[in-house]
Amino acid sequence: MNILESIRSNAATNPDRLAFVQNTPTQTSTLSWQELEAHSNRLAARLLQITEDTTPVIVYGHKDPLMITSFVACAKSGRAYCPVDVSVPQGRLQDIVREVCPKVVVAVEGLPDIDCGDAVVLAKDDLRVIVSAEADDPIDLTPHWVGPDDVYYIIFTSGSTGKPKGVQITRDCLDNFIRWGLSLCANAQDEPLVFVNQAPFSFDLSVMDLYLALASGGTEFALSKGLLESMSALFERLRASNATVWVSTPSFVEMCLADPSFTADLLPHMRTFLFCGETLTNRTAERLMSAFPQAEVYNTYGPTESTVAVTGVLVTPEVSSAYVPLPIGVPKPGTAIHVVDEQGNDVETGTKGEIVIVGDSVSVGYFHDPERTQASFSLRDMDGRQMRSYRTGDEGYVRDGMLFYSGRIDLQIKMHGYRIELEDIEANIAALPGVIRVAVLPVRKPDGTVRSLTAFLVMDAPAASFSRQDVKGLRAQLASSLPSYMIPKRLRIVDDLPVTNNGKVDRKKLAEL
Repeated sequence: MNILESIRSNAATNPDRLAFVQNTPTQTSTLSWQELEAHSNRLAARLLQITEDTTPVIVYGHKDPLMITSFVACAKSGRAYCPVDVSVPQGRLQDIVREVCPKVVVAVEGLPDIDCGDAVVLAKDDLRVIVSAEADDPIDLTPHWVGPDDVYYIIFTSGSTGKPKGVQITRDCLDNFIRWGLSLCANAQDEPLVFVNQAPFSFDLSVMDLYLALASGGTEFALSKGLLESMSALFERLRASNATVWVSTPSFVEMCLADPSFTADLLPHMRTFLFCGETLTNRTAERLMSAFPQAEVYNTYGPTESTVAVTGVLVTPEVSSAYVPLPIGVPKPGTAIHVVDEQGNDVETGTKGEIVIVGDSVSVGYFHDPERTQASFSLRDMDGRQMRSYRTGDEGYVRDGMLFYSGRIDLQIKMHGYRIELEDIEANIAALPGVIRVAVLPVRKPDGTVRSLTAFLVMDAPAASFSRQDVKGLRAQLASSLPSYMIPKRLRIVDDLPVTNNGKVDRKKLAEL
């Protein structure tokens, strides 16, 4: 498997088939396979003209066909791309730019007022000219392609220092994930694959639908943020999609299931549901199986550092009735899962411990961050070979040969499909004027999933002196440094935070306030 070879082959085999469809509330934009191949070649050639420096390229935008073209063009020109969605706040975007120090920034949408240094910024109008201009003497780009061990993309995730950390995924990691991911779609192989995309491209769940679509010669059917805000408009587009594979967080499909028309009548070609990013509950899986009896439902698991997902299980009525919570499955080929104690030793079957992932899709580490890389990644024996391993910080256990997830060991959580480190939020709140101490706690539903966040703040004045308007002002300030999904639903100003005997915040007592 070589994803770039697959893209070239698919363009030659089905040039007129749609590779990508962007759906917004007001319009639909498309990109054929022939256009994807030709446009990405032209943009790749232009990137090589601009610089031979292979520093990663930042691609900024939101589900535009030019973003897909840019991703592929970066790989064809021998450099990684770093996707950044327009929903990312200006301050965080600036942090990413400072970390990467790019030579080229591709701005499919208008950039906020940030300092890009000496980078060449290619705006949308520039891109349109580049991809539509036929080269006089097209060059062979194959020698420049990203190699198997080269970094293919970098996704920045929440970091405990208050700054995002870049997870580097090589082409081999991606290819190995794709090979397994396509096997989960076997039930949909009797017709051209059309993948429903929910997640923004800066969220690694999108890698599942985008690259399974590109590898299979199918179509990526992308739902824009604006479209997701109108259920009637969303369902109208879905009805016309001919979608066969659904990829989303469980939260999103739960929202869709709230409408009684979300059934096989709406999506008669739907054959496979793939879930990752947060806990899939038994109730949601059972409702889905009832609404779509012809489709298979897969529960998968994996952090960004292991390339989207590394375990999976087909959820059947029998599985759902036998296991509560649902298992997250068995490892894909080329992957081994260990559950270890605090010393790193394997625990007995059925005993909870930290999940360690070993295998051929584990990241090579964090971008420009050897200390954090060394703390989380190492080499471990697998079938007589030394393979990369990653300590996830997730707690789990093995039962009946399957892996089960039981929560976070540290303060990292999953909420609405996003992985969030509470220390990241705390660091950004602590940077606000007047804040002395802060602690952020998750508010959980009865099934254990995180519903919202509450922040407790100690200020430089008595809590009683702060009004609701003051709290609103603090929230407004946070919006410039944190994505909306990371801003706590409640900000509570208190006079002190309870502490444990060793001086740390006593989060159990805090939760009782």
